[in-house]
Amino acid sequence: MANEESTDKEAKSAKKSAYAQAGVNIDVKMDAVGSIKQMVAATKTANVLGNIGAFGGLFKVPSGRDQVLVASSDGVGTKLKVAAMMNKHDTVGQDIVNHCVNDILVQGAKPLFFMDYVGTAKVVPSVFKSVVSGLCRACKENHLALLGGETAEMPGLYPVGEYDLVGTIVGHVQKSKIITGKSIRAGDVIIGLPSGGLQTNGFSLARKVIFDMCQHSWKDKLPGTDQTFGDALLAVHKSFLKPVSALMAKIKINGMAHITGGGFVDNIPRVLPKCVNAEIDRSSWDVPMIFNYIQNRGKVDRDEMYRVFNMGIGFVVIVAKRDLKRAEGILRANRQPYSVIGVCRVGKGVVTYKN
Repeated sequence: MANEESTDKEAKSAKKSAYAQAGVNIDVKMDAVGSIKQMVAATKTANVLGNIGAFGGLFKVPSGRDQVLVASSDGVGTKLKVAAMMNKHDTVGQDIVNHCVNDILVQGAKPLFFMDYVGTAKVVPSVFKSVVSGLCRACKENHLALLGGETAEMPGLYPVGEYDLVGTIVGHVQKSKIITGKSIRAGDVIIGLPSGGLQTNGFSLARKVIFDMCQHSWKDKLPGTDQTFGDALLAVHKSFLKPVSALMAKIKINGMAHITGGGFVDNIPRVLPKCVNAEIDRSSWDVPMIFNYIQNRGKVDRDEMYRVFNMGIGFVVIVAKRDLKRAEGILRANRQPYSVIGVCRVGKGVVTYKN
């Protein structure tokens, strides 16, 4: 009997080691998942049913007949290469959660739960735990549950030492309160909320200019600042849930846009009626130094910069002119910096520039 048990263990060990030799160690992966269960459990809200580890996450829909679920998926992109370069992984989880929160916030939705996907050549437990700590931190700050996710080891698909991070968010909004942009009219005012930096877009161009063309290290100082290039690039993607929720509670918002991939040119028109233009005054806010450096050293056309990057404006809120003073008061009360960056004009549903 003892010999049979020994043989059985050896057979299992041989199977495990064969898979490990192929690049996938199931035990390490499962240990890594187990190590983050307590962090994930701390994000649970009253509507979460069950625990992490089930095939599907369960969430009870808030009561109300006209409740609409709103969902969005996105990724961190090549910002992850900067994180790998710096061996700093505790902020990219915040990036993807906040990015997705802002995406559904545009339609007036409040977040309910979040799910993540991490793909890698090989799970490194310390890196994995650091990434998830950022996910959990942002979920708690945005009052949503990290309901679960998927971690996949795929040797040969991802470069060793790197990973991909993708997230899906589900939120809700009353059908009668969905913000579509249809009520935007000529004369409405455009308010810009400042970003923390590049957020999660434009990193392929930024890395080319800074690291390839200019041959900088991430440790080098960004001229004119106290930041390193690494810190400037890895600045966390902001969530605008708190200040925008305060605005939605007290005034009518006609439209909103999250300034992500496609910059001003592609994102603001997504909420404009076909008969209204958004005229942006590019002199109305201070563009952060990181964007000026990329533009000047990379010899990037100014209009292209506003097509690729957020240029220091992370989120746009459009209100009637009569509501501007109230909106400004609410933002100040919530300690949210802002700039009045433009106005809506009669047009064809595109972005134009004053300066």
